[in-house]
Amino acid sequence: MSEVLSNLKKDYVYNLMLKGQREDGRAFNEIRKITVEANVIDKAEGSARVQYGNTQVLVGVKFQLGTPFPDSPNVGVIMTSLELNPIASPSFEAGPPRENAIEMARVTDRGIRESGAIDLTKLCITKGEKVWMVFIDVHVLNDEGNILDAASLGAIAALMTATVPAEREGLGEDFMVPVREMPIGISVVNIGGELMVDPGRNEETTCDTKITITSNQDGSICAMQKSGEGALSEEQVLKAVTLACEKAAEVRENHLLKI
Repeated sequence: MSEVLSNLKKDYVYNLMLKGQREDGRAFNEIRKITVEANVIDKAEGSARVQYGNTQVLVGVKFQLGTPFPDSPNVGVIMTSLELNPIASPSFEAGPPRENAIEMARVTDRGIRESGAIDLTKLCITKGEKVWMVFIDVHVLNDEGNILDAASLGAIAALMTATVPAEREGLGEDFMVPVREMPIGISVVNIGGELMVDPGRNEETTCDTKITITSNQDGSICAMQKSGEGALSEEQVLKAVTLACEKAAEVRENHLLKI
């Protein structure tokens, strides 16, 4: 019965696409309403709650002292995790992180890391011996599709509010995380040859290809991830990149610059 219902939903989404429509009435290039709340976790050094429509994630940032990697002795360390809580969706299961959770954590991490969002050299205390380790923890509170974009926005919003607890460790005064870039991830799905941004849950299930593009403030691409068995033409990839950069600029201006 569940498979029958799933196929019916896919047919419904596909037939709407043929009419130029989406389930929630949005245009193909329209993102759901976004809300960003900063400093929502008292015990975290930085935090943010982000909603994309009814998809909701909570991101916390913590710091601890650690040892740098041998090949980068003078930079801090970033560690990103993502938890798919069973209360967020009937499809999520308790237990160790599943493959899709690990993939989303890696994509979120890559966007922060490859964009150079944080000046990690300023998190070095003693070269080769001691640095600050940045832990970004993403908790999915409700899944109505496109967790990845919400996690991307939540991660950079939480970092922008975070304070390094130097005083706690006897290392001088606390200081704000040295954020120098605001990467934003935008996901685009291909359904029947049509590209749609910010897919809802049924659209994610229906599509055969999804591509997530993370861009910087100057429009440069710092990360890209494709999932699904389908292929995209060169024209579709270029269109997706243009669309993602345009939408990232909107999200950045309307939400991050107001934190």
